[in-house]
Amino acid sequence: METAHTANPANLGGSNFEEVVLPHLDAAYRLARSLTQIEGDAEDIVQEAALRAFRYFHTFSGGNGRAWFLRIVRHICYDRYGEDVKRAGEAFDEEKHTAHQLTPEMLLLRDDNAALIEDAMRDLPARFRELLVLRELEGLSYRELADALGIPIGSVMSGLARARQAFRRTLASELHRRARPGTQRSFACSPGSAVT
Repeated sequence: METAHTANPANLGGSNFEEVVLPHLDAAYRLARSLTQIEGDAEDIVQEAALRAFRYFHTFSGGNGRAWFLRIVRHICYDRYGEDVKRAGEAFDEEKHTAHQLTPEMLLLRDDNAALIEDAMRDLPARFRELLVLRELEGLSYRELADALGIPIGSVMSGLARARQAFRRTLASELHRRARPGTQRSFACSPGSAVT
């Protein structure tokens, strides 16, 4: 007779590992990639997280499998790169990311918007990248974010507000940086003026 100690960890409590974890491998990779910024390391982290989730699947008590698995990924990232990831999240240089007259909406008019977004995200502290990736790219609800990150829902909301604000600044700064001084055109705003 199988007991809780000898049961297959991939099939406990009516849900199984494949149903709970495997659908979220892509989300796990994107999270790991945003935190480490190294493709190979992100793949290793997801593999380690999947093994850890399989090994400890018996501790999964049901509920949101996505948040549970992403929390494992996050813990591995912080365990492996703790000082580097935490250091990246400590400071946000307001002056570096201040650009005038550029808005995130201008991004829609650019052909290279994906590269701009990646570069702007790369400049954000890890904590902000983590929040934005999980909410905006992975579609986690505030409750799921709170569960995945192990923080109160109010901290999720305020953190997202700060992350979005920082993203707007880094995006504007990146757009400003890409506008080369020698290639800027001047546009006249008054009627009848020529555009150069």
